[in-house]
Amino acid sequence: MVEHLLVPVDVGPLGERAFVPSIELARQLGAAITGFVVEPFGAAPVPKGSAPLAVDTPRTDAGLQAHAHAVLARFEGLAREAGVPFHSAATQAVEVSEAILAAAREHGCDMIVMVTHGRGLLAELLWGSNTRKVVAQTRLPVLVLH
Repeated sequence: MVEHLLVPVDVGPLGERAFVPSIELARQLGAAITGFVVEPFGAAPVPKGSAPLAVDTPRTDAGLQAHAHAVLARFEGLAREAGVPFHSAATQAVEVSEAILAAAREHGCDMIVMVTHGRGLLAELLWGSNTRKVVAQTRLPVLVLH
């Protein structure tokens, strides 16, 4: 029985496409939702006159975090209107798919609901796919919305 959904959302319009279907699914199942935003670390700024580092240095971006919390607040409002218990979490990580899997474990989720960009095989080879990585690395059921 599914009792707790992890719904990782992108902070763009694509991520918000998961709101309504995941809330409806949770309502039908009597499940709770943990809305989750994970943003990759950006490269640290390079001081003027310095050569860029060969490897990006992780940095926290307060603007990204504020936007993530705003997105999660909209998600939470919709869930609460539908009578669905909701919890939110946001983080930054080097590897997005690993952060999603860690969040599912940490919050005791028994299903993951994700939206895919649906870029196609060539784009996945070039940029990768967090959805594909999550599906490949978890034993939890994953509902992929396109």
